[in-house]
Amino acid sequence: MATVCGDGRRRYGSLVLVDELRATVGSDHVFDGAGTSHVVDWTGRFVGATDLVVRPGSLDEVRRVLAIARAHGRAVVPQGGNTGLVGGSVPLHGEIVLSSARLNEVGVPDVDARRIVVEAGATLEAVQVAAASVGLRYPVDFGARASATIGGTIATNAGGVNVLRYGTTRAQVLGLEAVLADGSIVSTMAGLMKDNTGYDLRGLLCGSEGTLGVITRAVLRLVPAHVSVTTVLVGCESVSDAMSVVGRVGRASDTVDAAELMSRRGVSLTSEVTGVGAPFDAAWYVLVESSVGEEQGDTLARLLSGRSQVAVAESPARRRALWRLRDEHTPSIATLGTPLKYDVTLPLASLPRFVDEVGEAVTSVAPTAETIVFGHAADGNLHVNVLGAREERAIDETVLTTVGAYRGSISAEHGVGAAKREWLHLTRSAEEIAAMRAIKRALDPEGILNPHVLLP
Repeated sequence: MATVCGDGRRRYGSLVLVDELRATVGSDHVFDGAGTSHVVDWTGRFVGATDLVVRPGSLDEVRRVLAIARAHGRAVVPQGGNTGLVGGSVPLHGEIVLSSARLNEVGVPDVDARRIVVEAGATLEAVQVAAASVGLRYPVDFGARASATIGGTIATNAGGVNVLRYGTTRAQVLGLEAVLADGSIVSTMAGLMKDNTGYDLRGLLCGSEGTLGVITRAVLRLVPAHVSVTTVLVGCESVSDAMSVVGRVGRASDTVDAAELMSRRGVSLTSEVTGVGAPFDAAWYVLVESSVGEEQGDTLARLLSGRSQVAVAESPARRRALWRLRDEHTPSIATLGTPLKYDVTLPLASLPRFVDEVGEAVTSVAPTAETIVFGHAADGNLHVNVLGAREERAIDETVLTTVGAYRGSISAEHGVGAAKREWLHLTRSAEEIAAMRAIKRALDPEGILNPHVLLP
């Protein structure tokens, strides 16, 4: 049985490894990953191979699986819902896949403390449903909610549509439990709001992309459910015009949850795929939503009353339809082929210029390529999708160096993964990368945890 170590050396294992894993988690939960969804990421761009997918069902089983892998010199890729877009959770070098599929328990929400304890394999949607059952909500939200897992969102410090008001996943994690490469367990599951005792291991593990530890449980912050919601779609002449809308509502109200930017091309494509019609035709669109915990007037609608193209969702059904135009962008774009996807952040003032420049830059490298941009306008996070380009590395360099020129970030919320590790220097200095390497060596000296992502 051919295997690959963390340093890339090929070696041959024995059935002893398989027997030990089966004795630990059960025979039904150890299998060959060939031909399964475990070896390909959501985009289809990153395809790997593994002879072993392991599904532990408890903290102790995770600890023992890592001990067995380490003893046999095998690297491990932690995997949740595998909805990632940068190749960070697939076995590109033959690693063992450690799936959190069985670690999916969702606890009972604590209404008074406004928090919930969940296992890493629970889906984002399952947590949202549990919170809603007691009049609360989990504020992290995005289109892949039904399949993305809490462990994966923590490992990538996922953002989504509500970052403007509530922050990224890191801001929602009150406590964390994880198993390090040597089998030791770190836990801050007391979930204290204030705990100023030394290094923040919880914050460090958030966004570490499975390179420092395997997340098993978390304590998540919940917020009051929104009683009064106003959702408005605004037509704009340009990206600059769209950003003026975002600035206006942001200055006038602290209840804005989301402000999403979409192009005519993106909306027309999504409308064609989903059958949801746009209320009007515009060069650019901004979908703005605000919410409060009690009934109030349509403040957002009044703020935008001077605009010529404004559609206010008058019912829950219309709100869902408007959000589908945004949520279904990614799968709609995928109907045209496998895109090159770039999840980046720009300073707000530079965002209009970047949108113009990145499209022109891509065309200069790949004249027949199409660039579709959408994203979270209020926090500067854009999703740049390039279709029909064969010059993958040239497009990578073109898009990401353009981001770097504006002092932006090459990864806003999806992580660095395998796709962007070569370009980490565009966002992090040599000193910062060296510090990250030192942390990796300290917590995973043998390099068994997801060794081929994040760090170049």
